[in-house]
Order: sequence, then C-alpha cells, then structure tokens
Amino acid sequence: MGDWCLIESDPGVFTELIRGFGCEGVQVEELYSLDDESFCQLRPIYGLIFLFKWRQGDEPSGTLDADSKNIFFAQQAISNACATQAIVNLLLNVHEQEIKLGSTLEEFRDFVSGFDSANIGLALSNQEKIRTVHNSFARPQVFELDIRSPAKEDNYHFITYVPINGRIYELDGLREAPIDLGPIKEGEDWLTTVRPIIARRIEKYNEGEIHFNLMAVIGDRKAKYEKRLAEIAEAGMDSDDVAQEVYNLQSMIHDEEEKMKRYRKENVRRRHNYIPFIVEMLKILAKEGKLVPLVEQALDKNAKKELEKEAQKKTAET
Repeated sequence: MGDWCLIESDPGVFTELIRGFGCEGVQVEELYSLDDESFCQLRPIYGLIFLFKWRQGDEPSGTLDADSKNIFFAQQAISNACATQAIVNLLLNVHEQEIKLGSTLEEFRDFVSGFDSANIGLALSNQEKIRTVHNSFARPQVFELDIRSPAKEDNYHFITYVPINGRIYELDGLREAPIDLGPIKEGEDWLTTVRPIIARRIEKYNEGEIHFNLMAVIGDRKAKYEKRLAEIAEAGMDSDDVAQEVYNLQSMIHDEEEKMKRYRKENVRRRHNYIPFIVEMLKILAKEGKLVPLVEQALDKNAKKELEKEAQKKTAET
C-alpha cells in the first residue's frame, strides 16, 4: 500500500483529477454561496464535495445505512486519500448516459463488486492507476522541515453528498457505512433539500470559522453548449433570436476553453519545483549583503502590524 499525497481543494485540480481517471462528461465548479441562484447556474449537479475541518467525536447528521445494497461506498483505509475517495464514491453512484466513467473506474467497480465497504476501501488504496493520478498533484519537496511545536495541526476532510433512489446520502470514508440524510422532498430538486443540511453543519462550528469549501460535480459545460449548437444547426433555425443564441453559445464555449487552459497552467505551476530558484535567489541576496537587511525589514513590518492589531483591539474594547 503506497503513500498518498494531500490534494488541494480546487476545481481545476479536481477536474483534471477526474479526467486523469479517464472519466468524461463532468467537470468541477466551486460554490461560493448556498443560495438558490448559485446552484441554478450550474445544473445539472450530480453531487457535491464538501471540505471541512474534521473534529474528533463529531456525530453523523443522519442515520448510518449499513444495509444499503445499491450504493457504492468505500471506507477510507489510508491517510490523505479522502479527496479521491470522495470523487470515486460520488462518480460510481451517478448513472447518467452523458457520463462515461472510463476503463479505470469501470474495471475497479467490477473488481470490487460484492466486496464490503472496508474491502472496497482497501482495494482503492492499492489501485495503482488511481493512486498514480492522485499523486501527480504532489507538491515537490527538496527537503523537509522538522518543526517541533506543541500546537496540533488542523485536519481537513472531504466528503460527498449525492442523491440516490429518492434519498440524499452523505458518503464519508471515515464512517463504516453511507449516512442516510432523509428523502428528497416531493416536488423539489435534491439540491433544495440538501442546502439546509449543509448550512446546519456549517453553523455547528465557531463563529468566524471559514475553513469550508464546497464544490459541485456538474455536466461538461462545453459539451452541453456544443450539443445545443448542433441541435440548432440540424433544425435549420434562422432568426435574430437564434443568431443571438448561437453567438452566446460560441462565447460560452470560448470561455470554457480558456478556463480549462487556465486550469492546466495552474496545475503545472502547482507541480513545479520552485525551491532551487528560491535557494539560488537567497544565495545571491546573501552574497550582495541584502538578505539580512530584508529579513530585518520584514520582521519590523510584521511587528508594526501586530502593534496596530493590539491598538485596534484595545480601541474596540473601550
């Protein structure tokens, strides 16, 4: 069982991760609000990935469904794998014609058919192709810092929310089974039902806690726009309104292409090792006698900021 690296909670990372598995027809977008308008703009949404600060002893917000037969669920068997765990748990519970899982995920699904959740998680941890794609996002390290501090490092964890058979499930690899959050309200979209569930979860944390991130796994937007263009061309529609729609669709396709280019550039930068450059720059600054003055200047600036914060705090208290 090999090591897994930490994954950054970013839509560009998750989109490339999914496509690295060979899955087509989906992409990932970040949600900055729980209001209905934010969700409407991204439909269809197949599932949600939620990042939060994990706390010991937190109880599940629903009922553990140990008897679920039609739900794919892998327990997490190794550290740092929760990002891929959340994605795989989500994708293998979505049954849409537009989504092509690809051979890697299909073969894994077939291989673990009949396994219990613990053994599915163990098999996932040892799946070489999936682990290789996951670890392609490891940040390069030339050396490690041995920082001995009594402060405990915060732990962050990814989970999935997904609709299955008219009910909403929370798939958390640290639990022994899927968590049944209840039925989707009659006549409502599943997102209308899940939004207050996520909101209540966030409210449990201290006021001012901002370490949350919510991402939606949605249909491939470029493919959606291209499909609509093809429909218009096939129907031979011709009017000012149609011309405007065609123009809008072409603009949106261009925007999606530019966004994917930006994602690729950002991911290349994430993987690039900047440490040799930084070391050389520090050597040059030290040789020219500029390093120590710059460090002292930075320390003075930081000290002044701390004094200003203390003064503002005292002013607020009075």
